[in-house]
Amino acid sequence: MGELLLFPLLFSFLFVTEPFVSSYDGPLYDSSAYTECKLQPEMPLYNGGMLKNQEPNIEQVILDNGDGLPSLSSDKGQPRHGRNNNKMHRDCDCKAGLLSLDSRDINIAIASASLQPFTEEQWRLNQEAKINEARKRAVTIHVSDRQGLELHGAAVRVEQVSKDFPFGSAIAKTIIGNEEYQKWFVERFNAAVFENELKWDATEHIQGQVNYTIPDQMLEFVRANQIIARGHNIFWENPKYTPKWVLNLTRSDLELAVSSRIQSLMNKYKREFVHWDVSNEMLHFDFYEERLGPDATLKFFKTAHEADPLATLFMNEFNVVETCEDVDSTVDAYGHFDAPNSPLMRGILDKLATLGLPIWLTEVDISNKFSKETQAIYLEQVLREGFSHPAVNGIILWTALRQGGCYQMCLTDGDFNNLPAGDTVDKLLKEWQTGTLEGRTDEHGSYSFFGFLGEYVVTARYGNKTVYSTFSLSRGKETRHLNVQL
Repeated sequence: MGELLLFPLLFSFLFVTEPFVSSYDGPLYDSSAYTECKLQPEMPLYNGGMLKNQEPNIEQVILDNGDGLPSLSSDKGQPRHGRNNNKMHRDCDCKAGLLSLDSRDINIAIASASLQPFTEEQWRLNQEAKINEARKRAVTIHVSDRQGLELHGAAVRVEQVSKDFPFGSAIAKTIIGNEEYQKWFVERFNAAVFENELKWDATEHIQGQVNYTIPDQMLEFVRANQIIARGHNIFWENPKYTPKWVLNLTRSDLELAVSSRIQSLMNKYKREFVHWDVSNEMLHFDFYEERLGPDATLKFFKTAHEADPLATLFMNEFNVVETCEDVDSTVDAYGHFDAPNSPLMRGILDKLATLGLPIWLTEVDISNKFSKETQAIYLEQVLREGFSHPAVNGIILWTALRQGGCYQMCLTDGDFNNLPAGDTVDKLLKEWQTGTLEGRTDEHGSYSFFGFLGEYVVTARYGNKTVYSTFSLSRGKETRHLNVQL
């Protein structure tokens, strides 16, 4: 008898209803997930949802291409698979990662199955609830005179001057000396990554001839505008993007070359980049592991950490949250998006979050096989899902404007007029900031608001007296109190 696999199974899916209504009394989305094996399954989320008090069945569905796909069915309806007119999502929307298994000697048993539907309105309201919890905080400003007496009716002005959440885009060398491009970027973003200019083939195209002139100039722009920058990347596992002179090195020469690359790059830019993508696309390619052994990437990480201990080191990969069709980059083995699948994306982020490691969406765009209008629609879905997930620490768009356009999706045309995706980004940036608030203190001398995390300037006026103050709003569940004396 073959191995028995026991899956605790959760499916979340969306369906379309009539236009939004203002009230919602359904369940909040449950982000519970785990990656470790357990002797006993957890209780089903949502008390089983549509599968309450039922025994689900696994049936094999044969797709058009001949592949078999496990499909969940119950007494209440037809098998839940594929996409139909109700926007039902695929079976891979489960957090357990239920996929086709090649071995015929494995039996699958389902424990604690749950199938919970959400309308689009409910999904959006759940996102808003998560944003309010993770990205915002309550603030109360107390205004008093020098004797500590509460001042009723004092004028209060609150302005958010910077955001805590890093939201940015890739940039290319075309930004050097381009004041219009620089102005457009600074007005929107507080984070950046160099699209190609730090990659090994860009800095050492010919062996021994290392040149950092272009990334140095790009870094001047970043420094001058207090933009945080990610380092991308130290190594790329795809031989197509590895310097040609590296491809045929002997093992000993390759070891010397990679050591020189790390030391040169990390010592040159020590403490300049908050992150480094140490190994790019290592789930899809294994150029260095094939030549230096299975622990090659581990050594890269150790050496990079020794060179710059303050930088957070990342493994950068695609198709992790975008799709379940790429078996090389499933969440268990570990964005560029086509049509996004929100329940899949959220479920995978839930599972990744159990590791307790920082998660960034680092190369977000939408395939150019779609129209610009569709790109904008899909981009908004991805960004809302990412920003609302409490485990996501930052978002970087892959929208560097270079000669010939952008990789897949541009935010503007060549004259920096917004395209539909640019309108979407501007709309969300405005939505996800407190902006400027004005009001007066109540009978207790207090003025309260709910603001996005970041840095603030406060102006309080009473009679002919004016006081300015600043404060930082960081993540926390308790109300942030600020005392201002006039």
